[in-house]
Amino acid sequence: MPNSAKPRVLTGDTPTGRLHLGHYVGSIENRLRLQDQYDCFFLLANMHAFTTRPDRHAEIRADTIEIVKDWLACGIDPSRSTIVLQTEVPAIAELTWYFAMLLPFNRVMRNPTLKDEIKDKGLGDTHSFGFPMYAVGQCADILAFRPRWVPVGEDQVAHIEMCREVARRFDITYCSVDSKADDQDFATLGGVFPIPEVMVGRVGRLIGTDGKQKMSKSLNNAIFLSDTPRQVKKKIGAMYPGQSRDPDQPGDPDINPVFDYADIFIKDEAFVADLRERYRKGDNLGDGHVKAFVIDAVNELLDPIRAKRAEYEGPGGDDTVIDIIRTGTAAANEVAEETLYMAKDAMGLGFGERTLEWE
Repeated sequence: MPNSAKPRVLTGDTPTGRLHLGHYVGSIENRLRLQDQYDCFFLLANMHAFTTRPDRHAEIRADTIEIVKDWLACGIDPSRSTIVLQTEVPAIAELTWYFAMLLPFNRVMRNPTLKDEIKDKGLGDTHSFGFPMYAVGQCADILAFRPRWVPVGEDQVAHIEMCREVARRFDITYCSVDSKADDQDFATLGGVFPIPEVMVGRVGRLIGTDGKQKMSKSLNNAIFLSDTPRQVKKKIGAMYPGQSRDPDQPGDPDINPVFDYADIFIKDEAFVADLRERYRKGDNLGDGHVKAFVIDAVNELLDPIRAKRAEYEGPGGDDTVIDIIRTGTAAANEVAEETLYMAKDAMGLGFGERTLEWE
């Protein structure tokens, strides 16, 4: 539950399917580490999922529940962190509207992450009007909780920079904060919104099993946190090593994506360094050997996650998850409503506070 005595953190995921290893090393393991040190809010951005799948609402609902199962399986603890359902926090939608007035349309469309998504998803000019709005909505997702830090993967840094711009513009426009003030001083100078800082995970970008693109469900190159040992073995076993060679001849570990996985998932750094040296020399070490070590390391990481997730797969599992979502969201609304009132008051719209309750 919220703890105002601790610095606040906000991050989350859009429910587009199960979480994968890229999510884990890019953000999830950071969240686990932060739970005791910070007041953590973890957002289920289910509204954003409708920007590309408005006709697949049942799928989005199911994905939302599955992501929470992944979070809980990894070790996100609802007694220490607040799990928030975006669509049940009305302050986010209202703040999105106000923030949209502070951002030129061309600035939104220049967001490199947004441009990459339009290209990668083949949207062209067919995307909905709401699709670019999600970039503004993400600013509201974050600022509604006035966090100090935003842990994200490398691909989300551009979104956070736009959020920082919005916070500055709001505080300068409506709170009379000096535009030359240092970011860390905006809140103490009377701004409603502190300027959040980015916290990038241990691995900014995990390459997918295709050895080329970032790991992604849509590119069919992902190893999911809920994959079975056999599925992990099959996916890693099929990875192209970046070169065609005789297994007894020297290879280059620097262009072999399997060694990226070795660096990330095998805990013994000296062992990995020895693997690299042997591989480089052609010391009777084939790609199959390296893959076998990586498979073991990945399954060692995933085994306890699979076991914990199984607790929510049986009868009543979904109901338990929904109760966790409702409890966290109720607490989150207290913070978001406070933020909204502060923002509206600064804008001259503070005609009274409201109270939200679950039915």
